[in-house]
Amino acid sequence: MIDYLEYVFRFSPASDSTRHGENLSFEEVSDIFSALLANEGFESFVKEDESLKAYIRHDENVESSVNELIRNFPFADSWNVILSGSSRIEGKDWNEEWEKNYFKPIVIQGNKLVIHSSFHHDYPACEIDIVIDPKMAFGTGNHSTTRLMSEILLSDQPMGKRVLDVGTGSGILAILASKLGAEAVEAVEIDENAWENALENVALNHCDNILVILGDINAFESDKKFDRILANINRNVILDNLPHYVSLLAKNGTISLSGFYEHDAHVILEKAVSLRLKEINRATDNNWLRLDLKHHD
Repeated sequence: MIDYLEYVFRFSPASDSTRHGENLSFEEVSDIFSALLANEGFESFVKEDESLKAYIRHDENVESSVNELIRNFPFADSWNVILSGSSRIEGKDWNEEWEKNYFKPIVIQGNKLVIHSSFHHDYPACEIDIVIDPKMAFGTGNHSTTRLMSEILLSDQPMGKRVLDVGTGSGILAILASKLGAEAVEAVEIDENAWENALENVALNHCDNILVILGDINAFESDKKFDRILANINRNVILDNLPHYVSLLAKNGTISLSGFYEHDAHVILEKAVSLRLKEINRATDNNWLRLDLKHHD
């Protein structure tokens, strides 16, 4: 089993809490800080009161990066972030930790979708049932962006369409697309551990039409075309890869993007417009944003 380092961050409102942070809640500001930590290699996060526990493999040296994130936190005008301690955690059954501390069954859009683990026994019956056994934080459905992306698939179902899920993580969106009647789904993941987890979850859900690929989206040839492209990653990766997404988009196809905040919308849209994409829809949740885009006619 893998040993991890546990970092504990404490959050408290700053004296001038009405500026810049626009009255962000602890849930919102800790989500933002978690996303920044994830970019540094942190894999799992647990919230307790107004503190955040973050976990990273013990062989990673991120002390200076963590201190830099705290110093340059964009919402420091409204929230103080303090690293209150760190410690080594011996390898353990992480599924048990998820069940105990974090991963609970998630219901999306009333009784339309439930996401749960094989170790859950008390969850509601819904129209669509997805089983996910997550390895650390590759995606459990708890995050706002996964909810936002799931909701667009539920509202605009990919029946009979070819779907590409970029940065699939645990495979939730690919599995949902398959269960909603997609003709074929390709799911791409650059992290080998996440890729293995996605393969396991696809098998758990008996989705025979999903191809899970280990690698970078830029390895795809542009002669492949998809009716729906899903990219729930982060702003910088999306900006770098959006031209390639467009090259893979079929005529009348749509691209749904998430993994960034509302205040990043103008940057994403500026890039999209330069590629002859137009916004057709958007949705927000806790300051996270989903943009749905289509080619100009």
